[in-house]
Amino acid sequence: MENKKLIEFNKILSKQAPPFRDRGELVRGKYDFAIAYPDPDSLPIDGLVAALKEGLADEGSDLALYPDVQGYGPLREYVSYKLKRDRAMTVDPEQVVLGDGSSQHIATIIDLLIDPGDTVITEDFCYSNTLTKLRISGADVHGILCDDSGMKPDNLEMVIADLVAQDKRPKLIYTIPTFQNPQGWTMTLERRKALLDIASFYEIPILEDDCYVDLRFEGDNVPAIHSLDLTGQVMYVGSFSKTIAPGLRMGYFIGPEEIIGRVRMVRKISGSGVNEFTALAIHRYAISGLDGHVAKILKIQRDRRDTMIATLGEMFGSNAKWSTPEGGLYLWLQMPHSADLTEITKEALEAGVGYQPGTMFAADANSGENYARLCFGYNSSEEISQGIEVLAALFTKKGFF
Repeated sequence: MENKKLIEFNKILSKQAPPFRDRGELVRGKYDFAIAYPDPDSLPIDGLVAALKEGLADEGSDLALYPDVQGYGPLREYVSYKLKRDRAMTVDPEQVVLGDGSSQHIATIIDLLIDPGDTVITEDFCYSNTLTKLRISGADVHGILCDDSGMKPDNLEMVIADLVAQDKRPKLIYTIPTFQNPQGWTMTLERRKALLDIASFYEIPILEDDCYVDLRFEGDNVPAIHSLDLTGQVMYVGSFSKTIAPGLRMGYFIGPEEIIGRVRMVRKISGSGVNEFTALAIHRYAISGLDGHVAKILKIQRDRRDTMIATLGEMFGSNAKWSTPEGGLYLWLQMPHSADLTEITKEALEAGVGYQPGTMFAADANSGENYARLCFGYNSSEEISQGIEVLAALFTKKGFF
């Protein structure tokens, strides 16, 4: 039988299929403030190569076997040790699941917990990929007002109480409490305890996304929410991608057995075990050279943050406000209400400057036209100054100040 017509796949897509993304969306600016990349010259290539060679010499024959669905055992043991040392978390290696970056874990948890129509709580502006995944899953997302100390407990409790009264008890609270993406603040210890108390009272699990926590270059560490949890309601994701190399894609998830057992099944069905080459290299490198490497990149990132803030002060003055994060890779720029930074994103890119407008991070999908996230991790200090000058010239031309 002759086939005379091509199948129109757009007509048979699942309702859970993500939006179409054109290759043109991947264009980057010379001054790339859009994506939270680390300094490319600081990548520990030699250390990773040496670590991989050592690992292959000792354990290379194990590559003949399919990997553990939870990931390479020695790296899970290292994660357990690191979380105890750095985050005061007591975690058994069997509670650790490795994956391709923290985003994979977040997506998996959403798939396991969220049905269409379920309510989810986030910050008023939060990580855009998580918002996209929640919307594809049919979640009803509610953003909580934030200030420099994190989620406002009174607003959180008011929103939850109102939803419960409507028989819409939230299924999940998602938060990035340290160097929040995109706003840059760190939730105080008092706010973390308040969040836990409210979530516990209403019996709502928390997903703590702590993937930037290792990038602190000033200020005091604040305990992980997970470490304060006495009820087992907090799930936790972290990452090596921001400290070693994003291209290696390695993150980890900590959760209850009821969830981990289902993650195992997802992995078994999909065959999506963690790449053993990557795990071998990261483990061997982590136990010998990671701490020294992190100390090196923190100095670089602090200098670049300071350069961006200084140039904003020089070029923007009192016409704008911006955050001063104690770590991470980005700051949050606020322009006057009349400025629509979403509308000129393409024009800015044509001028050589990439940034992500605030609307990408808005829980309500509408707010944030006068905000932008500016990343300072990738470009040199000289390039950062040049890029901010280009942006200031464009904003002046548009009459933003």
